[in-house]
Amino acid sequence: MKIKNINTLGELKSSGYKPKTIKDELRDNLIKALQNKEPLFAEIKGYDDTVIPQLQTAILSGHSILLLGLRGQAKTRIARLMTNLLDEYIPVVSGTDLNDDPMNPLSRTAKNIIEDLGDKTPVAWIHRSERYTEKLATPDVSVADLIGDVDPIKAASMKLTYADERVIHYGLIARSNRSIFVINELPDLQPRIQVALFNVLQEGDIQIRGFKLRLPLDIQFVFTANPEDYTNRGSIITPLKDRIGSQILTHYPKTIETSGIITAQEARITHEQRNKITMNPLLLMLIEQIAMEARQSDLIDQKSGVSARLTISALENLYSACERRMLLNNESSTQARINDLYSIIPSITGKVELVYEGELEGIQNVAYTLIGKAIRNVFLKYFPDPEKIKKSKKDNVFSSVVMWFSEGNESDIGFMATNNDYEKNLRNVKGLAETVKSLHGKVKDDELLLRMEFLLHGMAEFSQISKLQISSGMQFKDLMGSMLNFRLDHDAED
Repeated sequence: MKIKNINTLGELKSSGYKPKTIKDELRDNLIKALQNKEPLFAEIKGYDDTVIPQLQTAILSGHSILLLGLRGQAKTRIARLMTNLLDEYIPVVSGTDLNDDPMNPLSRTAKNIIEDLGDKTPVAWIHRSERYTEKLATPDVSVADLIGDVDPIKAASMKLTYADERVIHYGLIARSNRSIFVINELPDLQPRIQVALFNVLQEGDIQIRGFKLRLPLDIQFVFTANPEDYTNRGSIITPLKDRIGSQILTHYPKTIETSGIITAQEARITHEQRNKITMNPLLLMLIEQIAMEARQSDLIDQKSGVSARLTISALENLYSACERRMLLNNESSTQARINDLYSIIPSITGKVELVYEGELEGIQNVAYTLIGKAIRNVFLKYFPDPEKIKKSKKDNVFSSVVMWFSEGNESDIGFMATNNDYEKNLRNVKGLAETVKSLHGKVKDDELLLRMEFLLHGMAEFSQISKLQISSGMQFKDLMGSMLNFRLDHDAED
């Protein structure tokens, strides 16, 4: 008999339905998925050999789960995806608050309905997407919010005494019976509220004021926490932590490739932007490298972490900066440039916490430093190392470009330059195109221009030439000339 045709308790009994706990439900469906080699948690990248196996083991063990990790490590996403391991539909007694199983009712309301109607008790079906509850732990969360309390309005309207169980207004946890219940940022929950979770986790029941209640709630608990919260805002009290079955440590992507896949998956880029803007893989690599540099920087508080949302937001800003330039220049298409990386600074400044030294530098300067280090590291994947060339005393492959600037020439690459002006400014640098071609062979025009610009930025980072940000863009000139001018200006001020 199809689910849609089962509308009463009698029909449910005839169908051969057997009650199952949510932990058994998750376990059985996980076993089937593993046996059938079905992809699990496919949206989560970079955890195949670390977090996902531990998560599957915890589910097979029937454990409550604590996901512990820094911000932006997909903890909440993992919890939400666990609903895919639930049965698609489960039956409940219609008109009850606790998702009562018709074959194993929990609440007094459901029991009374079944006593009155018997096999004619109406049965409803709820989808697995409705069996997920999420609560952000904040200092103002109360026991009543999570567990429940006496409702005086209900008592008055139903003319019941406070000794009657029906005056109870159940909290989120009770109403999540037969569901996945997630508490995000658990350390933010006050210790006295954490104590209220003891019985739910250990015995599976709840206590509400003076009622002698034993509700064997059927819940899969998932908690998330950030290690930084332990010192800044609170902690998970030891007895509660002891009752959580499995603690799983999350982490940031370990490679640029994995990080890039996550960024591309999560970034919201419009169809029009993708069609009109050419985004070279070099720019994508640089964005990911900026995040990698931030996670290693001494100027940034590593205990706070650098969220994966930094690269996602950065890619969105990068596309939008290119789109803005294209619209203002009345052009039909454009390609992302190295200069456009400086448009993602707002994505960096709001995503990192600085240590004292970083505060002295200033967040804007820290962002510039991260971009510069990213350019420097990625440069070595495309071009020879200028420092090694200098030490080996071999012919400098960049000498023609260095010589052009040493003759007093300079090149301004404007942030808002049209496609034609961008190409013209780059080709005016004598030896630049020839140097790229000699190292990379024949490449398409767009690719050639981007690598020419990248070569200028990279040479500046390796102190072959100087780079200065001006109001309209980036100015490249001779290194020694720039240093001399700086000294003269400085002496004049004195």
